[in-house]
Amino acid sequence: MSRTLYETPLHTIMDYVKIFIAALGIAMLIRTFIIQPFIIPSESMLNTLQIGDRLFVLKFSYGIHLPFVEKELFSMGEPEAGDIIVFPFPQNKKEDYIKRVVGVAGDTLEMRNKKLYRNGKAVDEPYAVHDAGDTDPYRDNFRPLTVPPGKVFVLGDNRDNSRDSRYWGFVDKDTVHGRAVIIYWSSTDFINIKWSRIGKLLR
Repeated sequence: MSRTLYETPLHTIMDYVKIFIAALGIAMLIRTFIIQPFIIPSESMLNTLQIGDRLFVLKFSYGIHLPFVEKELFSMGEPEAGDIIVFPFPQNKKEDYIKRVVGVAGDTLEMRNKKLYRNGKAVDEPYAVHDAGDTDPYRDNFRPLTVPPGKVFVLGDNRDNSRDSRYWGFVDKDTVHGRAVIIYWSSTDFINIKWSRIGKLLR
């Protein structure tokens, strides 16, 4: 006599468990190698990114990494100036940061009175926010420096309220999790949803 599809409640439970495990495995693969969500926790990227913005980060923008280690299996490109990237904070690898790339390997950067120069030319930065009345000789100026191979230099768009490469140095390209591409949700609570920000492409 042939068996029915679900002969006992145990068979039903086991099939649901298998489906759950398969779905969980697929979700982990997607998060590890394809796309990862990220929540904006601070004001360092205003006005481009606001507290409560939820982003999708494209994991394979620059390469494929081994899970849980800072090891790139193979490269798929290089970060470009203007890219918004997510990476482990160099001084605390358990914490992720999001900043904008302003210089890549070989670029010579300089900042004079809040103005960024790349390879001797002033950089047009419509996204950068400054407070003219808030000055700091260290934060607002640095001498010419050249980005080493395999590194990038990053700044927050909210220049007067961002801890970035001006304070702790370069970011290893191989450690970059990926490039932020789109805001898929934005709210600070369950009521105040920022509808106009949802679906905004990032550049």
